[in-house]
Amino acid sequence: MNFHCPSHLLRTVCGVFWLLLLTPMLSFAQSPLHSALDDYLRTQTQGLPGTVTYSIGQLNARAQLSECSAFEPFLPAGGRLWGKSTVGVRCLGPSNWTIYVPVSVNVTGNYLITARALPTGYLLTASDIIVRSGDLSSLPASIVTDQSQAIGKTVKNRLPAGQPLRSDQLLAPWAVQQGQSVKTVSKGPGFSVSSEGIALTNAVAGQIVQVRTASGQLINGIARPGGVVEVSH
Repeated sequence: MNFHCPSHLLRTVCGVFWLLLLTPMLSFAQSPLHSALDDYLRTQTQGLPGTVTYSIGQLNARAQLSECSAFEPFLPAGGRLWGKSTVGVRCLGPSNWTIYVPVSVNVTGNYLITARALPTGYLLTASDIIVRSGDLSSLPASIVTDQSQAIGKTVKNRLPAGQPLRSDQLLAPWAVQQGQSVKTVSKGPGFSVSSEGIALTNAVAGQIVQVRTASGQLINGIARPGGVVEVSH
C-alpha cells in the first residue's frame, strides 16, 4: 500500500493513520494465537532435512474472532508443511471456531543432480551424482537428499545431465530374483528355523516374495538383502 502525506501540516495525522493501519498486524504478531502457530510450526518442522525457516501470514481482515483461551493448530487433510501452505487453528474454548492461516516453510539443504546423461537401467555410482545446495521446498517432494538413497539403484528412464534426482526415478536392486536359491528363516515366539527354497518372483528388500520350499510347499515371506526370505508366524 502506498500513501503520501501532502504537506508538513498533515504529518501528524499521517502518523496516526499509519499507526491505525499497523495496529492489527502488530496485535496479531503479539497474540497468543500467533504464539500457538509459531510453537506448532517449530515443532512440526524439526524433522525436516536442512535448515528450516518459516513465516506466518496475516489473518483475513474480515475475520471476527470471539474470545479464545486455548488453541489447537492442525494441518488440513492433504496439506504439507513445505513451501506455501495453510495451517488450521481450532478454538477449544470458551468459543468454538476454526480459521485457516497462510504459512510459508522454506527448507535449505543438499540435494542430488546427475553428473552426466544416464541411460535407462543404469546402475548409479558416486561418480554419477553431484551434490547441490538450495531451497528444497521449491523442488519436488520426492527429491533425493542423500547419496545413500541413490547409489546402487538403477535409473527407470533416461535422465539428462544436471537433472535433480527424485526417488520415483530410481529402482532399488533386487534382493531376491526369480529362480534364485534363497534361505528362508521362519521366526515365531521362542523359535527360529531356517531352510532352503527357490524364489518364484523378484523382490526388492522389504517386498513380499513367493518361495517354493524343498518339500514343494509355497510360502510367502519378506525379501531381505543377501537372498534371505523372512517368514513370520
